[in-house]
Amino acid sequence: MSEDTAVLPRSAAWLAPVCLAGAVFLWGTSFMAAKTALTGFSPSVLVWLRMTLAALTVPFLLGRIPKPDYRPGDWKILSLLCLMQPCLYFLLESHALNLTTSSQAGMVSSLVPLFVAAGARAILGEPMTRGSMLGLAVSMAGVVWLSAAGAPAADAPDPALGNLLEVGAMVCAAVYMVVMKRLSARYSTWWLTGLQCVAGALFFLPGGLGNLSGLADAPAAAWIAVAYLGLFVTLGAFGLYNMAMTLMPAGRAALSINLVPLVALGAGWLLLGETLAPVQLAACGVVGVGVWLGRR
Repeated sequence: MSEDTAVLPRSAAWLAPVCLAGAVFLWGTSFMAAKTALTGFSPSVLVWLRMTLAALTVPFLLGRIPKPDYRPGDWKILSLLCLMQPCLYFLLESHALNLTTSSQAGMVSSLVPLFVAAGARAILGEPMTRGSMLGLAVSMAGVVWLSAAGAPAADAPDPALGNLLEVGAMVCAAVYMVVMKRLSARYSTWWLTGLQCVAGALFFLPGGLGNLSGLADAPAAAWIAVAYLGLFVTLGAFGLYNMAMTLMPAGRAALSINLVPLVALGAGWLLLGETLAPVQLAACGVVGVGVWLGRR
């Protein structure tokens, strides 16, 4: 029986959707939270603080996490996993949010399911349909239009470059999801999540320590946003999504990412007062059509 047609366990019938719903909410609000945190911290300090807070919780989880079934050579794929997520992903996204709005960055995240299909084709040799390729092309055209229509502003000085960096972050996220699915058969998803947190804290340590001046002057809202990102989003969202990945096919789990832009748009509008011009909303519609074509 193939992965896409396999019957899920009874527990997965309710546990997988609950995990995905939690991950989608946390990821959707993370763009708004990161934008708020950047009002008090540089991108490198923000990511380091975020990853360090998450890593500090790992020792409290180790006693409850099953030991991994490590095999010779696994370090290579584990290194690839950590390089894609969190290292390159957060490096790209933190700088992207310094240049574009949280709403636009959240909209770009809808490309992940199509990038997952492309990544599965490149890494696992899975076929990619013409519909997926067409949907990816249409979605990318929508992102280009969205970026071109975005005028520079105080909170988004270079939306085109910011959205391009966010596309790069989504490519890293897609590779991570494909690799995670391959590893989850032998490794606890929470063990992998903990490994990512520790790896991220070490990776961003030099940049964080080199830019510590001004921490005391950061507003309270920025500190609250960092705490939310580190303790809830970094650890919670990825842990919940990784758990859902063990209960359903990777492609089906990736479909939930389509809801992240809606949460991001709502959070940006309600809490940051962000708005999109009519032409940008039309571009978002093109991105949505492309995603629909790709997953049809």
